[in-house]
Amino acid sequence: MVDASPSPLPDSGAPGAEPRFVSRRSQRQWLDRLFQVLAWGATLVAIAVLAWLLVDILSQGLGRIDGQFLTSFPSRRAGKAGILAALAGTFWVMVTVAAVAFPVGVGAGLYLQEFAADTWLTRLIEINIGNLAGVPSIIYGLLGLAAFARLLQPITGGRTVLSGALTLALLVLPIIIVATREALRAVPDSVRLAGLALGGTRWQVVWDHVLPAAFPGVLTGVILALSRAIGETAPLIALGALTFVPFTPGCTEGFPYVNPLDAVRCPAAIWQSPFTVMPIQIFNWISRPQQAFHENAAAAIIVLMGMLILMNSVAIGLRSRARKFQD
Repeated sequence: MVDASPSPLPDSGAPGAEPRFVSRRSQRQWLDRLFQVLAWGATLVAIAVLAWLLVDILSQGLGRIDGQFLTSFPSRRAGKAGILAALAGTFWVMVTVAAVAFPVGVGAGLYLQEFAADTWLTRLIEINIGNLAGVPSIIYGLLGLAAFARLLQPITGGRTVLSGALTLALLVLPIIIVATREALRAVPDSVRLAGLALGGTRWQVVWDHVLPAAFPGVLTGVILALSRAIGETAPLIALGALTFVPFTPGCTEGFPYVNPLDAVRCPAAIWQSPFTVMPIQIFNWISRPQQAFHENAAAAIIVLMGMLILMNSVAIGLRSRARKFQD
């Protein structure tokens, strides 16, 4: 008869017995150091490539930036060409994108996170918003061409500033919605419960307590969204933005060329005007064979980076101020 009882585990101290635990501490430490070296190497390669690009752009375009370059319209002569039309077009497009995408995106994220019921329709909308964040930008350009430039032509005026801004607003809306929901989700539920316990309505609790606490995170999402919008080219090319525009949107003639008061005095002259933006102007210059136009493109890239840094600095300042106000 065979004994089915389990055999005792070998004693680790007995001669010839295998140890129960094999330490691989040295191997794990070696792998950890290897991963650190690879991570630092990848970071240094990325920084080196970025530094090389910045040095190359600054060396080509920094000497080209002057008053004539900033206040002149495009020209077939590289020495007389400027970025005034593209600068004004970028300003009005980004102002319109922020005015449309910020309230719509934050409002949609606020509703989905705080007020919408957990139904199949809500879950379907959430899945689609996440998928839209990964859709190629050229698809938004084709959508803007069909919807804003053609279908809504009596309102937008066709291939105009308003059509381009609405197209870019659609492009960045998923980013703002997702960032708003994540910022609201990070607010502890104790804040909501405390407000409700003190007799506040759900809207009062969200508006007075939850949203201010999440506002720095919301601004972070807006910064990322507008930073993407200011550098997009493919949607506006599909929409039909021009490469040669010898005027600025608005009704102001002469200096300062870009007058924010035009949004009140003559909004139709702004939003129903043909336009170009900085990325399209850069693309036009860099595609030409003459070296002088390449220097113009490098100078325009520097100006565009300056606009991006200025815009982000303002948003970061507002975010820091909101955090200090909370503290």
